[in-house]
Amino acid sequence: MDLAASEIRVLGCLLEKQRTTPDAYPLTLNSLRLACNQSTNRDPIVAYQEDDVRDALHRLERRGFARFAGGAGSRAPKFRHLLAERLPMEDSEQAVICVLMLRGPQTPGELKQRAERLHSFAGLDEVHETLAALAERELVARLPRRPGQKEERYAQLLGGDPVEAPAEDEGTAAVLPAARPVSGAGAGGSAVQAEQVRRLSERVSALEAQVRRMADELGLELAEAEPPRSEPGGPDGQRSEDERTDAPAELGLEVAAEGGSSTGVPQ
Repeated sequence: MDLAASEIRVLGCLLEKQRTTPDAYPLTLNSLRLACNQSTNRDPIVAYQEDDVRDALHRLERRGFARFAGGAGSRAPKFRHLLAERLPMEDSEQAVICVLMLRGPQTPGELKQRAERLHSFAGLDEVHETLAALAERELVARLPRRPGQKEERYAQLLGGDPVEAPAEDEGTAAVLPAARPVSGAGAGGSAVQAEQVRRLSERVSALEAQVRRMADELGLELAEAEPPRSEPGGPDGQRSEDERTDAPAELGLEVAAEGGSSTGVPQ
């Protein structure tokens, strides 16, 4: 389906709020933006603007995943998801796919705990059965187990095949949806790379916006990054002949300052 990251976040928030706060559903544009930018139960944390949410909604509407739901007397436009019509699911399946959309890859144990507000699973067996049913429909996939991990993790596939960051970057890693290859000789690799760069750029921009917002709230001024200093003598770090010649004089001055002699030779 290749939904963009912002579309997955918006769709997941609509599904979550329908189940957890039905009195406030459908959601206004501002309520949906706040839901997307929550700092809890979200991974990654984003800082979407209303334009970002509106664009994602328009794309979801074209794909049949969401629609305008404002009725008579509504002061602000409201929106609802159409996941039940587009991809009919059981309640347990909706709960699992919702958590995966909002929090990224999860183990069965994490899904059981974090989907509790959406569906009460009888046990891990039911979670595994739900994951198996979604996997048969190619809506979720089991990820390779990382070194040191005991449980397997699962990821949603609404954004395409999951591509994981290298294991050494686990502290800041995110699973990014990969674009489907474009047909045609020589076009597939470059198209996939371009799409991955675009999605990474979106994530970096969102993180930068979040940092700037937090800095503004705390009254902090962010320093500009300084360019790296070059080593003396050029990029290879080797000193030139003049620099090597001047080295004894420099050392002599240092010794003279400590020993009281201007010759640089200890008395």
